[in-house]
Formats: sequence, C-alpha cells, structure tokens
Amino acid sequence: MTTRDEAWQIVCEYVKSDILRRHMLAVEACMRAYARHYGEDEETWATIGVLHDFDFEIHPTLEQHPQDGAPILRARGVPEEIIYSILSHADHLQDTSPRRLLRERALVAVDELSGLTTAVALVRPSKSIFDVDVAAVKKKWKDKAFARAVNRQEIAHNTDALGVPLDEHIARVIKALQDNADALGLRGTPSAPPAA
Repeated sequence: MTTRDEAWQIVCEYVKSDILRRHMLAVEACMRAYARHYGEDEETWATIGVLHDFDFEIHPTLEQHPQDGAPILRARGVPEEIIYSILSHADHLQDTSPRRLLRERALVAVDELSGLTTAVALVRPSKSIFDVDVAAVKKKWKDKAFARAVNRQEIAHNTDALGVPLDEHIARVIKALQDNADALGLRGTPSAPPAA
C-alpha cells in the first residue's frame, strides 16, 4: 500500500507549481473529510486526493492526463485500485474507467468545488477561508465571469451523483479547507466578528 507521504513525494517530484500542489492538498483535505463522514479509510481517500493531478504539468491535455500518469504510478508501486480511482476522475475516461465506488464520486464532487471555494477566499479582502460561507460560494457560483474555467454544471452533477445536497456539500468543503487553512495558504487575516 502506498502511504500518503509516499504519494506526496511523487507529487513533489512531478509538480513544481505551488498553486497546483495546494489544489491537490485541498482535494486531499476534502477527501479526508468525506472519508470520515462515510466511515471509510481516510488514508486511502487522502492518497487518491493528493495524487489525482500529479501528472498534470507533464501531461496537460486530455489525450494525456491522467491516463499517461498511470504507468508512472505503477512503476512506483501504487496499487491498481488507487490508480483506477484516479483514472475515474476524468470524464473522458468514463468508458474505460467508470466511477464505481463512493470515493470516486467524492473525488469528482470535491475537485472543482475546492478550486472554486479557494478562489472565493482569495478574492476576499482578508484572503481568508474563514470569511467564506455557503452564501458567498453560491453568490460567486452565479457569476459566470468569476473562475470561468470552473464548470458549475459538472459540480452540480457530481454532487448529485454523490447523493449530497449542494449546500451541505459546499459547507463540508469549506470546513475541510478551514481545517487545513495553514497548509493551503488560506488563513489570511480573518475579519473580526461583528460587535454584539
């Protein structure tokens, strides 16, 4: 079994961008939160989350990512079940690697949403995830010019496939990012609570 720390070593070898590394840490945090929520194996879910985009810098196209990363993971001894879950996060591979397990549905549900939520935090004056709530994410969700690369329909579809109400899903992702704010660079300078 590949440990989460071994997975992170692979990430550090192949990913030089701090932004991409933080994205994978954010997805890992969300996967851990969902594993705890469902009573699943947290380390396996975390390993999948941290590795899911490890090859994106070297394989940045749909013709390559993530399928061309699979041989690298195999050579590193990553179990096939983890590789399969990583492959399943790609919509273009659903014919060969359809999502079968809860963790695979969770991965695609948190992937884009963690990015959108992070973007919401970073445009706040405080740059703090602690100044983000469900309403703030939903407001930016409606603004199609904001984080326009984020596919809102895909998030909604994948959240529905996970079987979680959208507001609950957003709240869980926010909480996971808050719990890991320092590692994600999202602590910022939170606003003071309003005076009573």
